[in-house]
Amino acid sequence: MKIIELFQTGGFIMYPLLLCSLLVWAVAFEKWRFFKLFTEQYQGIGQKILDLIQDGKFNEAKGLCHGVHPLVARPFQLALNSREKHKNQDSALDRRLLETQLGLKRLLWILGTIGTSAPFIGLFGTVVGIIRSFESIAQTGKSGFAVVAAGIAEALIATASGIIVAVMAVVLYNYFQTRLSHMFQEYRIKVLDILDEL
Repeated sequence: MKIIELFQTGGFIMYPLLLCSLLVWAVAFEKWRFFKLFTEQYQGIGQKILDLIQDGKFNEAKGLCHGVHPLVARPFQLALNSREKHKNQDSALDRRLLETQLGLKRLLWILGTIGTSAPFIGLFGTVVGIIRSFESIAQTGKSGFAVVAAGIAEALIATASGIIVAVMAVVLYNYFQTRLSHMFQEYRIKVLDILDEL
């Protein structure tokens, strides 16, 4: 059976599952692209800033922050401004780092939500398919596999589709959460290294 035929056999519930699947891959692509950009930028300027600080070129070090994403730049800028020590410096840096962490988590809730809700969407399709099978029995006045086959097929395809979409979402969600945690800790260490150097 072809994919289009399977989709049609699964009934109307396949449309929200298709939308969920497209959302999963759209978010996954966006997070992969952004994490790659974020990693390249903080690794690229982190060492350069340290080298410039060691050479006493503080203004040049600050200038490097202007060409990168704000989520990368703000904690570095605050760390570089810490030469003029002021009250609540550590608290301000913690807030900027938290802001960066929250920015990195953006859209991940979609993967988590789809991962938990897709099986229930598929289950709803299962119920609809079973109801359709009973309607077929009621309309024909007969029982047997030939009468209920369409409804059972709809139920099983909807269930399988919901599980597949959920598994994709959960796997990607866990992958990005793990990658985010590791990447953010490395980034935080680089910011703190600059703070210590100053």
